[in-house]
Amino acid sequence: MRRLWFSIIGILAVAGIVIGVNLFADARLGSVQADLTASHLYTLSPGTKSVLSDLKEPVTLRLFYSRKLGATVPAYGTYADHVREMLLNYATLSNGKVKVEFYDPEPYSDTEDRAVGYGLQGVPVDQGGENVWFGLAGSNLEDDQRTIAFFQAERERFLEYDLTKLVYELSNPKRPIIGLMTPLPMEGDPRAMMMARQQGGNAGQPFASDVLLRQTNTVKIVPTDAQVIDPDVQVLLVAQPPANLPDTTLYAIDQFVMRGGRLMVMVDPWSEIAASAPSPTGMPIDDAHSDFKKLFDAWGIKYDPTQAIGDLTGAWRVRAGGEDRMQAVNYVAWFSIRDGINHEDPATADLKSVTVASPGALSKADGATIDFTPLLTTSNRSALIPTDKLKVPDPTALLASFQPDGQTRVIAARIRGVLKSAFTGPPDLPPGQKRPDNFPAYIASTSAPANMVVVADSDILADRFWVRIADFFGQPTATPFADNGPFVANLIGTLAGGDALIGLRSRGDSNRPFTVIAKMQSDAEARYRQTQQALQTHLQEVEKQLQALRTGGDRTPGKDKADAVITPEQRAAIDAARTDIIETRRKLRAVQLELNHDISHLETVLRMLNIVLVPALLTILAISLALIQRTRRARARA
Repeated sequence: MRRLWFSIIGILAVAGIVIGVNLFADARLGSVQADLTASHLYTLSPGTKSVLSDLKEPVTLRLFYSRKLGATVPAYGTYADHVREMLLNYATLSNGKVKVEFYDPEPYSDTEDRAVGYGLQGVPVDQGGENVWFGLAGSNLEDDQRTIAFFQAERERFLEYDLTKLVYELSNPKRPIIGLMTPLPMEGDPRAMMMARQQGGNAGQPFASDVLLRQTNTVKIVPTDAQVIDPDVQVLLVAQPPANLPDTTLYAIDQFVMRGGRLMVMVDPWSEIAASAPSPTGMPIDDAHSDFKKLFDAWGIKYDPTQAIGDLTGAWRVRAGGEDRMQAVNYVAWFSIRDGINHEDPATADLKSVTVASPGALSKADGATIDFTPLLTTSNRSALIPTDKLKVPDPTALLASFQPDGQTRVIAARIRGVLKSAFTGPPDLPPGQKRPDNFPAYIASTSAPANMVVVADSDILADRFWVRIADFFGQPTATPFADNGPFVANLIGTLAGGDALIGLRSRGDSNRPFTVIAKMQSDAEARYRQTQQALQTHLQEVEKQLQALRTGGDRTPGKDKADAVITPEQRAAIDAARTDIIETRRKLRAVQLELNHDISHLETVLRMLNIVLVPALLTILAISLALIQRTRRARARA
């Protein structure tokens, strides 16, 4: 009896210790985290921490997640845990400025109505028609709202970027101011528009890329002879800068970058937009290139305006030939990029296709210290084409002489690094001009790494290369067939978001494949198939022998099998064959069981580690911390 009571007391003591350890760990180790994932899924980047620490007003994030979605599609349950943990990290690091709320919208409930009111997207998962939800609604004190309608599994590696961008926009609700410097008629051509209306056409309308850019930004026109870029301009878009751009304007752009402004410049060795514009003389334009040589040379960027790129991969089919015979040929100077899109950059991750026309090649200059990250790259079936061949193009002759050299070339790239000015001071002014009153002091270099995007093709902006314009009851309607507009708008958006958003890149996702188990399974499957095939062949041969023995070995047509006489030797052979068949079938079953033996063993080991080893380590850690703290208190009392 005494032994029984000792056992009961021992069990209660162990239970008390376990409960105490858990309470201690919850009280003292609740904020301790260790991210042991391979891609550091739960470790926030410095850019995110900077955004959260700079919050001046509270932000509320409401996650609407239907548990039914995770029960139906387990991968979304894992993703939802990732989102929930990430949001809690945001709340912890924001010093109370980020408030997180969690909701499980039941069908036809007030919570579901709130999700609908925020503009989130419900998705049916069964034939019943009930929607499930997995979206985020954020708001600030001014009732500005930003949402993620539905967390797409394909964008899980950009989860931190999407969440940080949403928080950043809520903390900076004003529209970014984008400066636009270009000679291209992006805002439309009033004269062409008037003539088109008289003839019932749509010519002269603003570029669809310009319309898309103005949906989320305030666009401010900057003249091509500006001496100063206004300080309120956050991002300057310079598209097709004239080759003869004056030094005073180049200096203004240079100093804008030196002061920390963000730049996106689009040059072109042969601009199809400029070449198709009517010249004052009525003759074809002889020079439609743009250059940024003085600034590019100073910043470590190589670009040759006399060479364009052709690519057989994705080349457009155009009509070519004389009046007698028209045919469709590949025009290698115009091509669509699909595989060459950088899907590791948040701005281009979701793009499927970008069309370029007579683009140029970009590269990092020898000895340059900048970071050069390609965004658009050709295939290895590309080659350089002298721009002289594009002035009056002959697609058939160009294709016949085109020889791919096996190299890939960069058409668009992110540039980051400390840059030096291309000038030693303000340039001299032309006669009759004077400097504006707000002319800033000269800066020799950037105080922090500059951020810019360089694109060696301005025709990305043209409607003809990414949208089809159709008249819909008197209104022009644009139907995209490529992602040129989002390409420009997304890059401008990341630049406007500042260094915090630019520094965020793709991360891993929480749905990690079990590579060890997959390899073990494939190896076991290979061994199983080989052994199974040998046993099956042997089994078929024995069964044939058994069939022959049963008929007495006589296969004379028309003879009744019942008349066959089986000798004692044949009977022994038949019994041996039956025994062989039974043994072979037993081996087949054993091979099938062996198929998952290693995987089951690994599963058992992992369970033991999770059930025994990990709690034991945590218990030892908690007890060690308690002993250390107790020792310190004893020393303090002494």
